[in-house]
Amino acid sequence: MNSSTTTDLPTRFGFLLVNDFTLISLSSAIEPLRMANRIYRKDYYKWITLSETGEAISASDGLRINVDRGIEDAEALQGLDAIIVCGGRRIERNISRPLLMWLKSVNKKGVGLGAICTGSYVLAEAGLLDGFRCSIHWENIGSLLDLFPNIALNRNIFTIDGNRYTSSGGTTPVDMMLHFITVQLGTDIAAGVAEQFIYERIRQSDDEQRVPLRHAWGHQSAKLIVAADLMDTNVKEPISQEDLAAYVGLSRRQLQRLFRRYLSCTPSRYYLQVRLQRARQLLRQTSMSLVEISASTGFVSSSHFSKSYKEYYGHSPSIERREVPV
Repeated sequence: MNSSTTTDLPTRFGFLLVNDFTLISLSSAIEPLRMANRIYRKDYYKWITLSETGEAISASDGLRINVDRGIEDAEALQGLDAIIVCGGRRIERNISRPLLMWLKSVNKKGVGLGAICTGSYVLAEAGLLDGFRCSIHWENIGSLLDLFPNIALNRNIFTIDGNRYTSSGGTTPVDMMLHFITVQLGTDIAAGVAEQFIYERIRQSDDEQRVPLRHAWGHQSAKLIVAADLMDTNVKEPISQEDLAAYVGLSRRQLQRLFRRYLSCTPSRYYLQVRLQRARQLLRQTSMSLVEISASTGFVSSSHFSKSYKEYYGHSPSIERREVPV
């Protein structure tokens, strides 16, 4: 993620609602801004809602939402720093050429552009993500990669690249907005917002979406999915490869071939990644000691844990903990 300062992050947003948009993602983007204003005791953040026609628009759950303006309104962009496209289901059917042309004109005027949920598809279709890094909901990663090879798609929960602000959807816009609040108003205000929403941890941009193997591989290998699920649920006391193979009805060699074919790694390597990723969550989310974390993730000693962690992430567990914003 590019470094951000209070001068280059937006504070005045236009949320462009596309038909069938996801209401939880919109709420997750706006509510942190509202609460930040309340805690800061000043309307530091401002926002409006827009639709293509200016008429009420339906969310994916069927609720009709009134908007402030249409995109052709002469004052649609007045005072705004960024337009955030709010997508949802059937996104490819719910965009029009006039909408794409309008977004291109927004970009030419120097207004920032962002997206939540499948809104990144809209920006990509308009050619406004070419050369930029971006995020989108895990269900849409494969299709976006196929359709738009010039964008740098990643699995991060949100991505800020220049004046492009993209979030994967669900509740992840909370994290992106908390990042804005942290940079602009400080960690105390951001922590206050998180506490009001009983949001136990502010995730960072390098946190990745967990893509279910069932989605990634479908029914190509049911036994691989079962084996991976067993690893995920047995982190504290890892299962041996022999027992794992027996559970799924394969020989150890067959299990190894399966992991190499679909995941390009050995079962032991995949298991290690699962345990280290769990350890990283514990480092970021809890105050557990390194000894406790190493024991909770199946390492024989804290020194072995620290060595494995540094080899995988490039830095020690203690540095990981120090770098998490308080």
